[in-house]
Amino acid sequence: MYNPERGLIGALALVIDALLGDPPNRFHPVAWMGSFIHSLAQRTPRRGKGLPLLSGGFILLSGGLLSVGFGLWLQRLCRRLPAPISYLCEALLFSTTIAGRGLASAGHEIEAALSQQNLPEARRLLSWHLVSRDTGALSAAQVSAATIESIAENSSDGLIAPLFYYQLAGLPGAFLYRFANTADAMLGYHDARHEWLGKLPARLDDLLNLIPARLTAGLIVLSAALRGLNWRRALFIWRRDASRTASPNAGQPMSAAAGALGVELEKVGYYRLGEGQPPPRSRDISLSVRLLQGVTLLAGFSCILIGLFSGLRRRRS
Repeated sequence: MYNPERGLIGALALVIDALLGDPPNRFHPVAWMGSFIHSLAQRTPRRGKGLPLLSGGFILLSGGLLSVGFGLWLQRLCRRLPAPISYLCEALLFSTTIAGRGLASAGHEIEAALSQQNLPEARRLLSWHLVSRDTGALSAAQVSAATIESIAENSSDGLIAPLFYYQLAGLPGAFLYRFANTADAMLGYHDARHEWLGKLPARLDDLLNLIPARLTAGLIVLSAALRGLNWRRALFIWRRDASRTASPNAGQPMSAAAGALGVELEKVGYYRLGEGQPPPRSRDISLSVRLLQGVTLLAGFSCILIGLFSGLRRRRS
């Protein structure tokens, strides 16, 4: 049964993240998940298909169970506290699974480097904060595009998806999602080492993001309207280009963002979203951050409405 307090707690967590950002890694559950995945991955077989595939499944199962158990334990601890304090405590814990402020800060840092004509630093910041690919040969427009793409995609992975699963299943749901997403980010590569080890994490991440990615794209369209950008073009490009990426989900928010900003987002050799529009400039990164902020506001407002509506229904019944 849905707990109406989750709406308020979800909105409060968005405020906490906006004000405080991520805690240091030694206190960060997602950093602990990454260390757990890395530790197990170092011990997995490197040859063949079957054993690496099973090893990836074991990492998912063991880490998923630990994440759910940890979430349940923390949630029960919070519920033992008086109501206002328990809500704040749970919101603080949940905020560690979302990354809105971190995304915005990364975008502003990269934009500042580009504005100062410091392309090497912009490439370094992009690689450090947002992407795992080689950025050493990217042009300024390609750095801008990759930054906008990452902010749009992570609006789903790092904001809407954790919020979605928190509303469904509380802290256990949010922690389970973050573990699956982290496992995919660390293992889901198409190279000799990870092709089979990361296959199950990648497939689970695809499944878990089917709904959140599309919700995020819709919120980007609404955010475009809220921010005075071209929401009709965002809707058109979303519908036209969402399926142009290899991932069934990444193209959803990225294509909507391309339309809202009126730019072409291209990863050479992989996809072109918003084809026919001009390449992005550094100032378009600020606009993508504004889109992210609009998505955050809309998500928080939706959480409050859902919580209030559910609370009224529960009282009437």
